[in-house]
Amino acid sequence: MRTLFVPLAVLAMAAPPAFSQVAQASAGALYSQSAQSGAANAPRVQEPAGPLTLRSAVAMALQANPGLSSALREQEATEAAIVQAGAWPNPTLDAQLEDLRRDNRTTTLQLSQPIELGGKRSARVTAAERARDQAASALAGRRAEIRAATVTAFFDVLTAQERLRLAQDSVGLAQAATRAAANRVAAGKVSPLEETKARVAEAGIRVELMQAEGTLRSARQQLAALWGNPSPRFTQVDGAVDQLPATASAQDIANRLVDAPVVRQARLEVERRKALADLERARRIPDVTVSLGAKRVPASEGENGGSRRNQVVLGLSVPLPIFDTNRGNVAEALSREEKARDDLAAAELQLGTDVAQATERLRSAHATAETLQRDALPGAESAYKAATKGFELGKFSFLEALDAQRTLFQVRAQYLLALADAHRAAGELDRLLGNEGGETSPATAPATR
Repeated sequence: MRTLFVPLAVLAMAAPPAFSQVAQASAGALYSQSAQSGAANAPRVQEPAGPLTLRSAVAMALQANPGLSSALREQEATEAAIVQAGAWPNPTLDAQLEDLRRDNRTTTLQLSQPIELGGKRSARVTAAERARDQAASALAGRRAEIRAATVTAFFDVLTAQERLRLAQDSVGLAQAATRAAANRVAAGKVSPLEETKARVAEAGIRVELMQAEGTLRSARQQLAALWGNPSPRFTQVDGAVDQLPATASAQDIANRLVDAPVVRQARLEVERRKALADLERARRIPDVTVSLGAKRVPASEGENGGSRRNQVVLGLSVPLPIFDTNRGNVAEALSREEKARDDLAAAELQLGTDVAQATERLRSAHATAETLQRDALPGAESAYKAATKGFELGKFSFLEALDAQRTLFQVRAQYLLALADAHRAAGELDRLLGNEGGETSPATAPATR
């Protein structure tokens, strides 16, 4: 009887436990990596007090953004799913006792091992690997999205700072105009109505100053929220407010369209659905179960000595695919594969439309900012200086000076709005086309002076 249990022990110590040790080691490594990564990303960074550069803002957002941490956890989960997909089926140990009477008792010990046929294990691993590729692509796309959002928010703060400075200058100019009007009223050169108009104009500009302060506070909070800080500590952002993002060439955009995050995700979804369809096809082939055991039976009647006999038990179990051929699951998997292909075509079409619109917005804002800076701003500044000087000398009325002042402020506000629109359009292109390597893409270039 003892010799018959030796094959059982050998079979029990075969491949599955060895694979289990490898799987446990891999899972342990993944868990350790996840724990270290979690420990590294757990604290939210807090930007230092003082000026903030674009490079520092992007680095902090990529380090501590909660959405990026979530995408990283998903990638780690898919790595563990690959380990599980490659696991072998566990063996089964059966013990059977027939008849409780000692002389008539039959004892059977049997070890069974399922054997997967049709490439099920490799198909499972392939499907899990495609899911891992999807998670890695989603992580890269999320990084590009956070980078683009940070760049856009940074230039929103920079533009808001310039608007606040413009509003402060406007208040100073309005105060000077009010004092000049008051002096002329005191000298009897103009009626008191001119001073009243000047004070009303100054009050309106002070309202614009308060609005500019609120816009700046909101923009700073939105920027700091990208690295999880609800209360920004930086005092200001450093950068050239008149630095425009350069328009990308049609060839560059076409090259980046092929590997855009949304298209890459849809393409990987097609591959994953194809792998799942292959898995369902493999499941149509039934698995077999082989068994090896030992059986101790009572001695037969008439045998001398009445000793018990040992027997070797071999078995083979094969399911008969008569009622369940997995046909429904195969049809479902094939339909979902075709759906993924349709989604890929729709994603490519929608991406082309969105990129074309963002490109046109970037070009329009770029041209508007250049035109305002080259043609409108110098003329408005010259007209305002001449009107102010003429008003102080009594050559122009207050209404003429006020009109020149309003024209200058309107042109400056339009210029800042065009700058902001250009950076938003560039950020939208980065989000759509993906950009992990640089701070801005397309590359930035100073506006034409």
